[in-house]
Amino acid sequence: MHIHPLITDSATLANLCTRLAEADFVCIDTEFMRENTFWPELCLIQIADTNEAAAIDPMAPGLDLAPLLQLMVNNDDVLKVFHAGGQDLEIIYNLTGKTPYPLFDTQVAAMALGQGEQIGYSNLVDAWLGLTIDKGARFTDWSRRPLDARQIEYAIGDVTHLADIFPRMLARLRKTGRGAWLDQEMERIGDPKNYANDPEEAWKRIRIPSRKPDVLGRLKALARWREIEARSKDLPRGRIVKDETIADLAGHAPRKQADLAKVRGLSASWAQNDIGARLMSALEHASPMDAEEMPARDDRKPGLGKDGALVADLLKLLLKIRSKEIDVAARLLARTDDLDALAAGQREGLSILEGWRFDQFGRDALDLVEGRLAFAVVGGKLKMTRTEDVT
Repeated sequence: MHIHPLITDSATLANLCTRLAEADFVCIDTEFMRENTFWPELCLIQIADTNEAAAIDPMAPGLDLAPLLQLMVNNDDVLKVFHAGGQDLEIIYNLTGKTPYPLFDTQVAAMALGQGEQIGYSNLVDAWLGLTIDKGARFTDWSRRPLDARQIEYAIGDVTHLADIFPRMLARLRKTGRGAWLDQEMERIGDPKNYANDPEEAWKRIRIPSRKPDVLGRLKALARWREIEARSKDLPRGRIVKDETIADLAGHAPRKQADLAKVRGLSASWAQNDIGARLMSALEHASPMDAEEMPARDDRKPGLGKDGALVADLLKLLLKIRSKEIDVAARLLARTDDLDALAAGQREGLSILEGWRFDQFGRDALDLVEGRLAFAVVGGKLKMTRTEDVT
């Protein structure tokens, strides 16, 4: 594989993208910094097919990323391969308003091949190629220039190894017939809604025990206010106000701005400065949350009930057994929310009752819930048995 020098000019990048547009697949990775900003600061982009690989410096003066972004989001003929690509997709979405399509995530594929739920890149490389990655540059400051040769070599390795692993992984998936299992997961990962960061939806990321409409209305207003403040200042949300403080303010709203001086987690200066005034304005304009927007109850507590909770626990045991039997990550087969919903009596809209998940797990899960399947101990080992076989 030909490794290009660090790309810092538009003509070289455009020529590279023209060639890569003819590839069957490209592997992509990014290096970024986000500790001190709201928006992740893109510092390096790595890309490779089976013939060539390059690192691209998006911080280079005058570099036009348009050909690369076009390849990512407007070329449906080239498969885009990532490993644990959620944050890479977020960056591409922030730049284009779109997500790469079609895409393939090797971390998710590894779940279908029994390699754990969240296998790291270095472990993936070790498992498939028998290579050990030098992690010395892993925690480097990618925003500092110039980048040295060791940093660039480390970064490009993230895509050159992936370009070697992906065809092998694809062949294994085809051999085992599990390639189709991943379609739904890839669609979920690539859904642009995951990366939109709508201020109106920001409250959903904050945990709060209350289900009172007035409290949740204030939570929504405060989360929206913080989102706008963080974006305008390009600061992490927690640098504006931490989640626990937002939740506390929603549950125990101060009556006047001067009361902000008493709130744990806020600077006393907020009692009289502009940002404190904007916070109070958000609270004053908050309205109780509409019934249709209220979050669903936690079906396990209390709606599921004690018996339902026990059934959910049995489903989780069944999931553990089945995932071990077929050598697939349990998380790919079923999610906890689906198991709880099934135990609570829901039958519609559950992924475990559709497609391959139903064949591999959902049918038995349904039989367990409805009394047609039971656990038994045979020869000291736990196994499943049909209830009609029990006498």
